[in-house]
Amino acid sequence: MPSPRSGHRLSAPLLEREPELAAAARAIDALTGPDATGGLLVYRGEAGIGKTSLLAEIGRRAADRCTVLSGRGGETVTSVPFHVVRQLLVPALLPLPEERLRRLFGDRFDLTAPALGLAPPTAPLADPQGVRDGLDRVVARLAEQQREQPLVVLVDDAHWADAESLLWLAEFAGRLPGLPLLIVLAHRADPPAEPTATLLRRVDERARLTVTLHALTEDATADLARAALGDRTDDPFCREVWQVTGGNPYETVELLATVRDRMLEPVARSAGLLRGLGASARGSGLVARLERLGTAATRFAWAAAVLGTDIPRRLAATLAGMSPDEAADCVARLREARIVTGSDPLEFTHPLVATAVYRSIPPAVRTALHGRAAWAVTLEGLGAAAASRHLLEVHPDDDPDVVGQLREAAREHLAVGAPDAARRCLERALQEPPPPDAYAEVLYELGCAALLTSPAATVRHLRSALDLPGLDPALRADATCRLGQALAHSNQLREASATVAAEAARTPPGRARTRLEAAHFMYESFRAAEDDPHGRSRRLAALADHLPGADDAERALLSLRAFDAMLRGEDTALVHDLCDRALLDGSPAPGVGWTDTEWGFETPAMIGIAYAFTDRPDRARDLFEEAVRAYEISGWSGAHLAFAHTLLGLAHRRAGDLPRAESFLREGLRLADRAGRGLAVQWDAVCLLADTLLARGRTGEARELVDRYAFGPPWPSAMVLPDGPCVRGRLLLAEGRTREAVAELEAAGRALEARGRHNGVWAPWACDLARALAADAPDRAARLAGLARAHAERSGSGTALGEALRCAALFAAPDEARALLARAVRHLEASPSAYEHALARHDHGVALGSRTELARAAALATACGADTLAARAHRALSDLPAQ
Repeated sequence: MPSPRSGHRLSAPLLEREPELAAAARAIDALTGPDATGGLLVYRGEAGIGKTSLLAEIGRRAADRCTVLSGRGGETVTSVPFHVVRQLLVPALLPLPEERLRRLFGDRFDLTAPALGLAPPTAPLADPQGVRDGLDRVVARLAEQQREQPLVVLVDDAHWADAESLLWLAEFAGRLPGLPLLIVLAHRADPPAEPTATLLRRVDERARLTVTLHALTEDATADLARAALGDRTDDPFCREVWQVTGGNPYETVELLATVRDRMLEPVARSAGLLRGLGASARGSGLVARLERLGTAATRFAWAAAVLGTDIPRRLAATLAGMSPDEAADCVARLREARIVTGSDPLEFTHPLVATAVYRSIPPAVRTALHGRAAWAVTLEGLGAAAASRHLLEVHPDDDPDVVGQLREAAREHLAVGAPDAARRCLERALQEPPPPDAYAEVLYELGCAALLTSPAATVRHLRSALDLPGLDPALRADATCRLGQALAHSNQLREASATVAAEAARTPPGRARTRLEAAHFMYESFRAAEDDPHGRSRRLAALADHLPGADDAERALLSLRAFDAMLRGEDTALVHDLCDRALLDGSPAPGVGWTDTEWGFETPAMIGIAYAFTDRPDRARDLFEEAVRAYEISGWSGAHLAFAHTLLGLAHRRAGDLPRAESFLREGLRLADRAGRGLAVQWDAVCLLADTLLARGRTGEARELVDRYAFGPPWPSAMVLPDGPCVRGRLLLAEGRTREAVAELEAAGRALEARGRHNGVWAPWACDLARALAADAPDRAARLAGLARAHAERSGSGTALGEALRCAALFAAPDEARALLARAVRHLEASPSAYEHALARHDHGVALGSRTELARAAALATACGADTLAARAHRALSDLPAQ
């Protein structure tokens, strides 16, 4: 059972692998059948158990009917991002004409092709999730185009796959059943280090079949021995082979090859020598075998081990300090000794061999070889990123050139969507260490690199950078704003606000100070509670109300002011004017757009949200559709795209298109789930989706949703969109849990009134609490309805006025109630809020006993997707006496 990469002269069949091969055969039959069903098969087991041989046999059997792509991890190249993915895809993609290649990638070419090394990066920062989504698209399209020769992808030694490739595989595996694509993956059964162990578990969970390979039985070992050494091999000898190797196929084949090389008689009297011979196949025994080949061959093997996999012969010779002829002689001897195979590139015959050779290199020599390898790779023009894996292994030596190379490598890694690789380079650069005048800058770069993956690390590094001299004012402002972002993403809004405020106080007047002040206003407004809400609103109004929106800073301040005015329930016309001034011809201006990082995506988002809650969902929809397009074109597939879909769902919810709102909100929640648990965008998506489900009358689904995501107290430090406690109170009310609803809504009301947040569309606590108290405390309920009406009249929003009047009608005499409901209908009919209009029509129809009004209510509710409301209207119609 030799490895196909081994180049052994010894040939042996695959033994005791019939069930595993049969499972693969069934999967290939399903793949090539009329329905072309794909999937994932996983084979795992100890080192040397025959995983590679099994994958090679599966590939051989699939080759007649399928296109086979293969790749494998390597112990010394785990730090090389997308190493396995490149092995899998580049050989299939590289021969394609550029036009076809671009069609295959679609609009993700500029984002995804650099990760595969097929094109240079076009932007300094690539979204990792966007890169993975781009890889999904490429592989899916490649699979669809290969239906006559479906794709079979073989991934060996996945326990040594780079994190970027393994994370993509773990996510992509969920799509496999719907694609004409079969992935067969092999990895060792013993748990590797994190995060590889977690990613492999995710892969295994998505497999249609996971098989653990077992050692050969005594009978199979005897068959293998006789196949290798002849029929004269006797039973005692075979039994000793089995006991020495434990039935491990690799060790068995190596032992039998050694027996043949030594020309031992395979009989009982030779059995006593087998244990010593078996040690030569692994560990120190293999190293001793290598050393017997001489210093030159050993030196060349060391160089090859440092280079890892796909070893360029010329580069190995350079690293070993040899001429081409000397290298050729060493290769021949190493191949004869079953240590390497191939010609150019070279490979070790087995991962166990590569590991033993690499670990046999004296530490000081190994470090020096890595240093020379980095130099050689750089001279080859392969770039700083390629050299960085070697620089990571070099001892710190106060070398500014090494720091420069590692910083450049980090930039290259970030540009292809590998922030973890960038982080490793910058952490190593700090150990060198950098020159004093660059130390703070490296910390800043490290903090920025960690922002996408580890907000806590970002906080630590950026705080350290800001504590040191050396950052110019623009970088200090940027570092502070990024620090604020990381704190906010870590549910530390108070700290985020205080941090940017303190830096703003130290910064001279100008653009940087304005940016910091805007960030301070934003974090304060986003907090669920703040120390001086009324003072902040006054200061913001004084700062922004007179601005024409002439530049980015003014537009950012205007967007903050519009958002705050909307929350406070100020005049709707004022809110619209502020929003209009914050835009340029109705769209975000360059510099404050959806993908601009200086002012952040929050700037246009606040404008759209302000429009949505002040009866302009059409303007909000236009902005949020632009956000989705901008993020998709830029390949931002993480939290940003999740938020854009969520906001688009909000716009449709406010316009009363409940089915479309639900569709966008579910997509936003799906994307938010990928970004991480407990993020603000996930809370927003759950809140809006629960609100939409309640409007549709699907209370049970809303309950299941909020329970699944633990939506409720303790609330995060950031506000939830819309007000989270109000939505939870409305759910409790819909469930008939009135006492709990009252407690939730009373707490929400106290918090909102204390902050002066009176927008009854954002937070309808007063109307809902009035309904909850109507039976037991009608006087108090009527006062609450009056409060809601006063707030609505101040804002002038048709939706807020209509809802407040509809609530007030509950506590009025019949004639007055009918008049209030008629006014509510008029306000809501003139508003874009179709669902609330349907509610008012229903209540008015019931109050009048009007078939016409109830029929219109039923039609409106049906058009909105408010199925339960439509059913109520139809029941009310049927209860009316026949005319």
